[in-house]
Parts: sequence; C-alpha cells; structure tokens
Amino acid sequence: MNPALFLSLPDLRCSLLLLVTWVFTPVTTEITSLDTENIDEILNNADVALVNFYADWCRFSQMLHPIFEEASDVIKEEFPNENQVVFARVDCDQHSEIAQRYRISKYPTLKLFRNGMMMKREYRGQRSVKALADYIRQQKSDPIQEIRDLAEITTLDRSKRSIIGYFEQKDSDNYRVFERVANILHDDCAFLSAFGDVSKPERYSGDNIIYKPPGHSAPDMVYLGAMTNFDVTYNWIQDKCVPLVREITFENGEELTEEGLPFLILFHMKEDTESLEIFQNEVARQLISEKGTINFLHADCDKFRHPLLHIQKTPADCPVIAIDSFRHMYVFGDFKDVLIPGKLKQFVFDLHSGKLHREFHHGPDPTDTAPGEQAQDVASSPPESSFQKLAPSEYRYTLLRDRDEL
Repeated sequence: MNPALFLSLPDLRCSLLLLVTWVFTPVTTEITSLDTENIDEILNNADVALVNFYADWCRFSQMLHPIFEEASDVIKEEFPNENQVVFARVDCDQHSEIAQRYRISKYPTLKLFRNGMMMKREYRGQRSVKALADYIRQQKSDPIQEIRDLAEITTLDRSKRSIIGYFEQKDSDNYRVFERVANILHDDCAFLSAFGDVSKPERYSGDNIIYKPPGHSAPDMVYLGAMTNFDVTYNWIQDKCVPLVREITFENGEELTEEGLPFLILFHMKEDTESLEIFQNEVARQLISEKGTINFLHADCDKFRHPLLHIQKTPADCPVIAIDSFRHMYVFGDFKDVLIPGKLKQFVFDLHSGKLHREFHHGPDPTDTAPGEQAQDVASSPPESSFQKLAPSEYRYTLLRDRDEL
C-alpha cells in the first residue's frame, strides 16, 4: 500500500488557485495577420471578415489592438467555425501594396468583407468590445424578411426602397444569389422573400425579383436578367437601391466626405418633396455623365442649419442649391433656375474648371463682362467648407492625406 501524500495548507491553496485559473481562463484567439501571400485565400473563404488596417506607430491603432482582440474572443465563442467570422489585420507599413489596393487613407480603418468582397461601408462605430461584437452579430443576422402571406406586402413602409424575391424553393441557386446580394446591400434596401405556395401567384413565369420604389404612385420594376448571374443581379439591384441623389445625414456624413468628391447639395424642408423631385429629375437629365466627379445629395434644412448660415441662408430660404468643394461653398442662383436647360450642368462645370473659385476671389471672368464694360478685379472670400467638418477627425484617426483645393 502506497503511503498517502499530504499537502500543506499553503500548497493546497496554491494548487486550487492554479486549477481554478486554468478552468476559468478563456481561450484567446490569434488575430489573423494578412499579407500578399494569404489575403485572398483567407478573405475568399470567410463568410464575414473584419479587417483592421493599422500602423504600429499610430496611437489610435495601439489603443484599438486589445479591444479588437477581445471582441474577436467574444465572437469566436458564438461563431466557432473558423470560416464563419474572421478577425484579421494588415500592418500597412509592412504591406503598403495592400493598403494601396484598398485605398487606406487613415489609421486605423476597419473594413468588412463578405466572401472576399469588400463592403462599401466600413465600420465607423464606437471602438469598444461590445460595439464591435454587436456589429458582427448584426452582420451575421439574416438580412431577408420572409413573407408568410402576400397581404403583408400591402403593409410595407413605402418610404423605403424594397426588393422582393419570389422563389419556388429556398434551397436553390436563384435564392442563393439573391441572399448574397442582400447581404451586401441590406443597408440600402429592405429585402423580402416568399417561397412555395405563398409566392406562386407572383411566379407566373418562374422565380422573379421585384423592385418597389418609395412612394405609392411609382410603378414596380421587374428584374429581367439571369437570376443565377451574381454580377448582373447585383448591378441591377444596386442601381435601384443606391439612388443618384442620396440624403446626407450626420450618421453617413463621414462616409460621404471620405469618398473625396465635392458635394452638390439641395437643402430643402423635409416635407418639401416637390423640390426634391425637381432636383432629382434635373440631376438625372443634366448631370448623369458627372456621376463619378461629384456627389449629388439632399439635406434637411432644419437639421443642417449651420451649413445654411455659413452661406448666409436660413431654412426660410429653402430650397437652396450649393456646392461644397471641401475648401469653399458656392451658392447656385434662384432655385427655379434649375429648370433652365444646362444651367445646373454649367454650375458644376464652373467648379471643375476653377471658374467658381476665381470669381469668388477676383470677380467675374473677362469673358462674362458685357461688351464695352470694363472688367473689375473684385476681391471676395467664399465661405469655407462646412461639410469638411464631418470628415474623419484627427482626434479619432491618423490621417494620411489632404485634399486638393477647388
């Protein structure tokens, strides 16, 4: 018989403490470091990936590291499959080619990827474990609401854009493409679907997709492309979900300014839908070719009183059209002039040619002077940009570049 082994009380306490520590210490996950060799494989195989683009010398990046790691631990417990959710990082100093590929202009930048495709909207929320975890949970939730009865369609919020898919069955290539598009564009449109007997009345020619625009008077639009072709389906739905003239709010202002394009803005009262419709029609008629050179926006006069005051206007003056170049603001003439063919287009062209900037500083160009009238050099100072203040803040990011003057 072996002799019993007795531990002293201090040794026993130490052993118990080590056992408790071993049992209750959470397993930490390693943040995946991306480089040119592994980035495509890892991102393409991940359902959802949140990537931290950072620089070691950036103090905001340093502050984010432990928060990012702890959020990864929390999410890994809820989504243990390695390809469900990936938290990854890119050292932009070591891999500048990756930073350039994804147009990183500030540190830290948190970008979301789905199956290798970078989402348009990056994460700009609070930098806390809870906020990051909640964001990923939201991204993993089903973006499509299932319709159980076609009567539900009559109760849709018609102030929003809606995409409705009618499918024979959920387990189909058609629906998988629809689901993939919905995962990308769910922030821009409401996505709904119906299956089987519920959808049968709407499937007279097979599975189909319907776009319901805002308002009760606009007619529905039917998708006529191949439903198994992701690119064609995505482009059609994106064209419907992302309007030519977008609303700017305090929530999306940072994102819009970071696109780097000047703003052509209609300030209007929220209930003044007539002026908005006129502006939308004229932008589509006169400026569709300028889509990649300027952002077309509309703003609530009450919410954006400060920019109005900046150009010596008040909500009582609305509707007002202005350009914010991120250096200066320029006011369009009388709103009614927007109906003059080419007038709004010339206003934008004058921005790009530098004419607006020259005239504010030196008076009208000589070519604009009436015959026989002597040109005068009239010194002026245009109002400084107001929306530039919504751009990424130096108190939150390390900014890498400044915009050119316009």
